[in-house]
Amino acid sequence: MKIVTDCAADMSNEELEKLGVVQAPLFIQFPEGEVNSADISADDFYNRLEAMRPKIPTTAQPSAGIFAELYRKLAKKEKNILSIHISSGLSGTINSAQDGGNLVKDEANVSFWDTLTLSGGERFQVMAAALGHKAGWTMAKIQERLTAIREKTEVIYTLDTLEYLARGGRIGRVKALAGALLNLKPVIRVDTDGKYSTVSTARTLSKSMTAIADHLVEKYGNTSVWVTVLHGRFAEKAAALANELKQKLNIAKLEVQRISPVLGVHTGPGIVGAAVVPMELMGDLAQ
Repeated sequence: MKIVTDCAADMSNEELEKLGVVQAPLFIQFPEGEVNSADISADDFYNRLEAMRPKIPTTAQPSAGIFAELYRKLAKKEKNILSIHISSGLSGTINSAQDGGNLVKDEANVSFWDTLTLSGGERFQVMAAALGHKAGWTMAKIQERLTAIREKTEVIYTLDTLEYLARGGRIGRVKALAGALLNLKPVIRVDTDGKYSTVSTARTLSKSMTAIADHLVEKYGNTSVWVTVLHGRFAEKAAALANELKQKLNIAKLEVQRISPVLGVHTGPGIVGAAVVPMELMGDLAQ
């Protein structure tokens, strides 16, 4: 079986190669042309993003044709494919994937999985699927584990500014303006329906980061967890959040990583947050 995902999973090229995962492109459309999100470094992207202000680029999912071509190519060696994607509540990517699968249904046996999340949360599910397959698990056992990970993973973040969400149409401009005037820093999580919900707001990033930590403590208590701290171009805040989480959570594994440029379009560089999963759901899948 081959595992396919998209670059919203924030997986490095090294991880993709090691796990044998194939990544479908997501695109960033700049005025001067379209760029595959995987082909631009985070710093180059943020430099271009900030140079465009007050405008922002747009994003685009792969077409059904791109997915069909990808599945057709993979099916020459392996007809069974599991395609794992960013939440259907946040992107139409999985719909394009399913349409692409329908175009090649006589050539490939493609199964689809809606992670109902993104970024580090999506990455946990892709890793589990790939490692489960390497361990010889059946599709049913892999999907059972993915269901558990999907239900128990938290993706939560805060933003330095709401302007990028407003420009991209992710929140109303009136709400964004009110937030800017009050200098509010929202704490946002991916809810069980795969869409964003606001946990709380604060007037400083440090208070929002504390709210993130407290929310995670309330959810996980003393459970052993794997934590991926995520940021755009906010390394100092990411380090501060990592330190706070170390003090408050029972962390078995801690990483600090950058989010994909295709996600950064909608958040700007000033994003910091975390993806968290109980270690018991990942620990038996040795890498």
